[in-house]
Amino acid sequence: MDVRVLRYFLAVAREENFSRAAEFLNVTQPTLSRQLMELEDELGARLFVRGKRGTSLTEEGMFLRRRAEEIVELVSKTEAEFSAPSNMVSGEIRIGGGETDGIRVIAKAAGSFRKDYPAVRFSVFSGDGESVTEALDKGLLDFGVLVELAPDKYESVRLPVSDVWGVLTPADGPLAAKKSVKPEDLSGLPLIFSRQSLRGGEFSEWFGSAYGGLNVAAVYNLVYNASIMVEEGMGHALCLDKLVNVTGKSPLCFRPLEPGLEANLYLVWKKYQIFSRASKLFLERMLKKLKA
Repeated sequence: MDVRVLRYFLAVAREENFSRAAEFLNVTQPTLSRQLMELEDELGARLFVRGKRGTSLTEEGMFLRRRAEEIVELVSKTEAEFSAPSNMVSGEIRIGGGETDGIRVIAKAAGSFRKDYPAVRFSVFSGDGESVTEALDKGLLDFGVLVELAPDKYESVRLPVSDVWGVLTPADGPLAAKKSVKPEDLSGLPLIFSRQSLRGGEFSEWFGSAYGGLNVAAVYNLVYNASIMVEEGMGHALCLDKLVNVTGKSPLCFRPLEPGLEANLYLVWKKYQIFSRASKLFLERMLKKLKA
């Protein structure tokens, strides 16, 4: 399977039109069509549905698109690392993590690193723990920032910060009058959980026997979307602190949980990872700073 043909395939999938994709790729449409027909023959599957209004992907085409994006990205990353001058620290350092104020530690270190190595670029991927570890496993990320202990297959170092779990709730609601929120305060209320916390069971011990009967109104991946749901009266969101602006005239407020529940943060990377020169230097600097 030729990487060049995969790039052709992705262009058609993105443009949803062979003519526009051919123009973007600077190839003729017959050439593009022939290459992709050969790809379909090679895979033994139909990848496109060609219609009058455009081109869409079949189920097999959607599967290939996910794989092709990963393959092309990994190839591009490898090519960039090999093309970098041997006497120069350059390239891209890819870091993935969830929404957390703890990313400030990484951002501060990255800013300092770029002052010494301005040819290095940082690429930040935002996602939950599941998507971050998946990208790490596939070699699409160099590092991940994860909440709580990392799996045994990763090397890790704890960051000197932790996030506080609490409830994002309307500023004019009954929970806003409390300094902190106890499990019984949430009994029967519609709650909005992050997908990762609901799957990971962070709250099972905190809620105790009431956990199985919670009124889960919605599940979110990005806390900004959750804040909109709270504003629109869907429920109260359990989230980490410092992620939503609740100062001034904000219609929302944040109340910490009681007893308190904190989330530790870890910088992780694959065991036996072969780093680029830039990533290796960045990790060495991070470990030195954290040790100090």
